[in-house]
This record gives sequence, C-alpha cells and structure tokens, in this order.
Amino acid sequence: MSRMDLPDHYVRLRETHKEYMDALANLGETAARQGPLDARTSHLVQLAAGVAIRSEGAVHSHARRALQAGATADEVKHAVILLTSTIGFPNVAAALSWVDDILEDR
Repeated sequence: MSRMDLPDHYVRLRETHKEYMDALANLGETAARQGPLDARTSHLVQLAAGVAIRSEGAVHSHARRALQAGATADEVKHAVILLTSTIGFPNVAAALSWVDDILEDR
C-alpha cells in the first residue's frame, strides 16, 4: 500500500508517534502469525469486528486490506451482511456505505 492510499489522520499519527505506531503494527503482525488463518480471512474477521464496533476507520482499513489480500467485493459485502441478525440492519447499512467508499475508490 502506498502512502497515498492511507488516510491523512493515520499518516499524521505515523509522523508524530512513530514508535507507538510501530509497536501497534508489530502487535498486529504478531497476532496474525499466531494461527492458521490466511491474510484474506483475517481481514474479513477484522472487518466484521470493525463493523460491530461501528468503527468507520477500521471498516475502511480492513475492507481495503481484505481486497488486497484477494477477497472479492462480494465477499467483503457478504462478511458485513452476515452480521445483520447479530448487530441489526441499521449498523449493517452504515457499514456497507463505508465499504462502498473503498469500492468506489478502486
């Protein structure tokens, strides 16, 4: 991912809090290596978690990263739609609009 693909806020955090952001990146990489899930599946799981906590930034990030790891647009949307009976349609509808932000940028 190029710097141009990163949200401005994230880039500013990297510039002003480099050590902290490096530690955060290392934590994510370490967690990913701890199990058998591939990157595509891991980002779909993290996407679902982002949807569940209504984090637009996490949804943007993990939708983008799932696509980069080989997920299709339909798989990303399905991962969100599957949450309807758990978190409700209004939350899913909002998250689908955030996913569309990423898909429209492609």
